Amino acid sequence: MNFGRISTAMVTPFNEQEEIDYSQVTKLVNHLIANGTESLVVAGTTGESPTLSNEEKLTLFEHVVNIVNGRVPVIAGTGCNNTRASLELTKQVEKIGVDAVMLVTPYYNKPSQEGMFMHFKTVAEATHLPVMLYNIPGRSAAGLTPETVVRLAEIENIIAVKEASGDLEAMSYIIENTDDNFLLYSGDDSLTLPILSIGGTGIVSVASHVIGNRMQDMVQSFFNGYPEYAAKRHRELLPVMKAMFMAPNPVPVKAALEMEGIISGDVRLPMIRLSEEETNSLRSTLRPKKTIFVS
Repeated sequence: MNFGRISTAMVTPFNEQEEIDYSQVTKLVNHLIANGTESLVVAGTTGESPTLSNEEKLTLFEHVVNIVNGRVPVIAGTGCNNTRASLELTKQVEKIGVDAVMLVTPYYNKPSQEGMFMHFKTVAEATHLPVMLYNIPGRSAAGLTPETVVRLAEIENIIAVKEASGDLEAMSYIIENTDDNFLLYSGDDSLTLPILSIGGTGIVSVASHVIGNRMQDMVQSFFNGYPEYAAKRHRELLPVMKAMFMAPNPVPVKAALEMEGIISGDVRLPMIRLSEEETNSLRSTLRPKKTIFVS
């Protein structure tokens, strides 16, 4: 299975009561597919997964699968730091019709590399679904070494890794030492082009919520043999990519989506909305003032 070059780590829209707003979910899914997204990651970090109950996740997965209706692959975030719970949720989503699952590195309990290997192996071998690993040491306190990723890639249905370590050397090692069919995705928007240049597959993106088509232009230009144009696009898009992380994710991207009139910017505690100063800064980045030259 291939998830395309640009996969979006989809936010979970909430209403003012902090409940999932499924009408907004529908609108968002259609917006993303129309604007360059080639697959959707649902209930990942950007989807505020720590605040979602399993019941909410299952209902959300089912709704997204129904709305997508086969247009793009749907990847369900079923990972957590409890192997049994991860396995159980993964088994449950098989019945919903998702196309793959994403499993995050176990957070807080800080397992050893062998412990993480056994965690991912146990869940992967209990499902027929393709598995994307998710390495994000900045949030999980424990990161997968490239050697452990290479070992895990030997398991038949572990077919991809989302690398949010920012370590290009480690990613190069993974690409060099895994089968050509193993997919490595950037977990950082700002590293999309550098990772493509070392042989990566694409990006699991936050910024694609608002600049998806422009990111596609950059990516396709790179693969069509126009690296200088792609680099120029990368530099142009970098301020927006950085702005998406001016506050804890997904607060800025939800605010941006609200500014664009797509969904509301409501988040669940412990996340809070942007301050007025942050909102003004984000707005000026998304809609820079045009300089008027008078002759």
